[in-house]
Amino acid sequence: MTFLAVLAAAATLLTSAAMTGVFFSFSTSVMPGLDALEPGGSVRAMQSMNEKILNPLFLTAFTAAPLAAVAAGVLLLLLGHGAAGLLFLAAAAVYLLGVLLPTAAVNVPMNEALAALAPPDAVGAWAGYRGRWTRWNSLRAACGAATVLLAGLGLYLWGRATAHG
Repeated sequence: MTFLAVLAAAATLLTSAAMTGVFFSFSTSVMPGLDALEPGGSVRAMQSMNEKILNPLFLTAFTAAPLAAVAAGVLLLLLGHGAAGLLFLAAAAVYLLGVLLPTAAVNVPMNEALAALAPPDAVGAWAGYRGRWTRWNSLRAACGAATVLLAGLGLYLWGRATAHG
C-alpha cells in the first residue's frame, strides 16, 4: 500500500504541476501574445488551440490530478498518516473547486461560444472574451499552484513522520 501511496502522491505533484504550468503560461504569455495580434488572427489562433488542446495527454493530466490526490489522501489515511492524507484530500478539493469547476462552468463554455461565431462576429467578440477568459484562467493557475503546495506539504509531513517513526 505504501508503494501505491508513493505513486499517487507523485502523480498528484506531476499532473497538478503540469496543469499549473499550462494555465500560468496561457495567462502570462499566450493571451498577451494573442492580444498583440489583430482580433481576427487572435480568434483563429485561440479557436485552433482550443481544438488541439483536447488531446489524450492533456486530458489525462487534467483529470488525473484530483484523482491521484484523492487516492494519495485515502491511502495515507489508511497508512496512519492523517495530516499528510488530509493535505492531499485538501489538494483534491482545491483542484476540483478551483480548476475543474471554473473550466467546466466558464472557460469551456466561452471557448465553445467563440468556436461557434462566424469570423466577422468573432472579431468583435475578442475584446470581451480575452479579459474574462484570462481572469478565470489565472484563477485556475493559482488554484493549481495551491494544489501543488498542499501536495508538497503533505509529502513533507509524510516523509518527516516516516523518518522519525
